[in-house]
Amino acid sequence: MSLSTSTRHDRSLIFPLNSQGIDREKRQPQRTQISILTPAYNEAAILQEHLTLLCDYLQGLEAQYEWEIVVVNDGSRDETGPLADAFARSHPSQRVRIVHHKINQGLGQALRTGFEQCQGDYVVVLDLDLSYSPDHIERLLHRIETTQAGMVVASPYMPGGSIANVPWVRKELSIWANRFLAVASKGSLATLTGMVRVYDANLLRRLNLRSRGMEINPEVVYKALLLLEKVDEIPGHLHWRVGGKKTAKPVKQAPSSTASAKRKSSMKIARHIWDTVFSGFLFRPVMFFVMPSLLFLAVSAFASSWAFIHSWNNYQAMIQRGEVPYISESVALAFSQAPHTFFIGGMALMLGIQLFSLGILSLQNKSYFEEMFYLNSAIYEKTRQVIDKV
Repeated sequence: MSLSTSTRHDRSLIFPLNSQGIDREKRQPQRTQISILTPAYNEAAILQEHLTLLCDYLQGLEAQYEWEIVVVNDGSRDETGPLADAFARSHPSQRVRIVHHKINQGLGQALRTGFEQCQGDYVVVLDLDLSYSPDHIERLLHRIETTQAGMVVASPYMPGGSIANVPWVRKELSIWANRFLAVASKGSLATLTGMVRVYDANLLRRLNLRSRGMEINPEVVYKALLLLEKVDEIPGHLHWRVGGKKTAKPVKQAPSSTASAKRKSSMKIARHIWDTVFSGFLFRPVMFFVMPSLLFLAVSAFASSWAFIHSWNNYQAMIQRGEVPYISESVALAFSQAPHTFFIGGMALMLGIQLFSLGILSLQNKSYFEEMFYLNSAIYEKTRQVIDKV
């Protein structure tokens, strides 16, 4: 991707000294290289205008950063591909590069392809629709450079963030999905599904990502936390634009518009829910087994307590009548009074034990996976360092 730390330090050797013996590299410090990655699928209507906005914004950061834009055309069926190529040709500095997928492969694969192509020290992922305005780029970069985090997320759900003009169904799904994942990840982040982020390129090299869809965003967070990387976030401002209407400058506040003018969501709800639940399972499988098992065991304990109390009462009543009862007779009488209690208690007990056992096994498998992932990442990093030296 980008030059390694040792390579960046050694670059001063290839720059000659000036007449006063001052290294040109020291006289003109090297700017940090950044890559702006944006996936595109059927974005012909907005592509050229929004790429122009991005280029104009990035030109204002050239005093600090050397930048590039990488667009991944994920098998678009409209004119996205040709228009993107034409835009790149209009920038002979090669700061805009286009990568094409012949068929649509999903957001996850588009990001994975883009990560491989980016050459910057930091990689900023941004929606091409600019639902997050370009000024997020500088704020994300400032935060990751200040905190030395492995990644920083733009979060509309943390204090200071905002969300506007988003269809109600998608908004509610996103809110509850992130709340669920926040609990699963033990409250480390307010937003885990958001795509707008900045990554340290060194972290991306260490991750072995597998997701092909939207679940790639929680996957990156999960694996970054496994590697003990710091994951930070800043307040984000998510604003969906009015359908068919483009403005010269992205805005952060919701404009007055009718509900019919709002952009429609194309998210597949069932798939999104499944991906969210599965991601939560990866973060914290105990939620799916041990916690439900405790509920079933509590039901079993309640039913067992009822059976014991009524059996004892029946036993005492039989003694008072002058009978010499067996305990089994009092239990049988209690069973005849409420047989469903015994069935519910027994079934709840079996389910509770089985779920608790599965929870222990899932925690064990999670521990094994984390150890293997950490070990494989360490081996990969050492191998890459050896290759860079060669």
